[in-house]
Parts: sequence; structure tokens; C-alpha cells
Amino acid sequence: LSRTRKAYARRGAVAQKKDALTKDPLQALLATCDDTLRGRRDRALLLFAWASGGRRRSEVSGADMQFLKRIPEGFIYTLAHSKTNQAGMQRPENDKPLLGAAAQALSAWLEASAITDGRIFRQIRKGGQLGEALGDASVRDIVKKRCELAGLSGDFSAHSLRSGFVTEAGRQNMSLAETMAMTGHHSV
Repeated sequence: LSRTRKAYARRGAVAQKKDALTKDPLQALLATCDDTLRGRRDRALLLFAWASGGRRRSEVSGADMQFLKRIPEGFIYTLAHSKTNQAGMQRPENDKPLLGAAAQALSAWLEASAITDGRIFRQIRKGGQLGEALGDASVRDIVKKRCELAGLSGDFSAHSLRSGFVTEAGRQNMSLAETMAMTGHHSV
């Protein structure tokens, strides 16, 4: 992959980065989520992805109830497998807290959907019926749709939640080590 990136760079092709969804734009997205089943799912998904350290879209679509633990303050989600932990090794930094608004949104989604096992985020069919688990592309589509509904201008995608978390952590003077532990980045 490194050689491929270097070859593209030599040709002048630059990676197209998406805009970051920091706190204020994220609040605009959340304001578009109503109390319908779809609105509750989207609010929970956006806050899950952002508040748990800027999860990748594959980590959001693959989130499973077996790794979600309720605690008095909210939830702990154990990220058992990720891009930087493909072997699924148990590490303390695998536990991602979901507190405050993220915990409330997730509780509301789980209660409304009656999900007790399997994937946390699922498709919603016509008539409000739950479908199969969301795919990676569905996470991207939800972010794009909510950005459109919020009237945000910019180039946003699912990765905007990840970059927005990191950007906002820097703005809030969160230490680099804490930020990297939440996101799973191994290098600065």
C-alpha cells in the first residue's frame, strides 16, 4: 500500500480528503434526526461513531450486541476487531466508552428497535420493519443524507466522523495519547 501511495504521488494524484464533522456540524446533523425509528437509528449511529473515538464505517456496520456492555453511566463497547487490531487481541484500549448523549441515543434506538442480539445497526424497511445489518456503504449514505438534510456544504462522508473526532479532540486540548487511544491510531 505504501508503494502504491508513493506511485500515485509521483503522478501528482493527491488523496481526496473529506471535510471533518466537528461538534457544531455534528449537532446540525443530529437536529435532523426525529423520533421515528430511522431517526433514532441515525442519531445513535452518528453518536456511536463519533463519541466512541471516530469509528471507521466498517467498525460501525460490524458493531454487534455481544460486545456492548451496559454500565451505570452508559455503555462500554469492546472493539474486538479493527484495521489496527486484525488479530482480535484483547487490549485495554479496545474498550470504547459511550456516555452522555451517545448513551441516551443508543438506549433509545435499542429500546425502539427491540434489538437484543446480533448487529446493532440495521436497515429499516418500509413500514418500519427492521431488515438485515447495515453495510459499510449504508453508513456512508446515512452521513451524506443527514448532511444534505442539515444543509451542510462540503464534501462529507463516513470518514468525516473520524476526522471530526480527532479535530475536535485537538480543539478541546485532549492529549494526543488519549486521542490516539480512542481512535486506535498507532502513529502520530
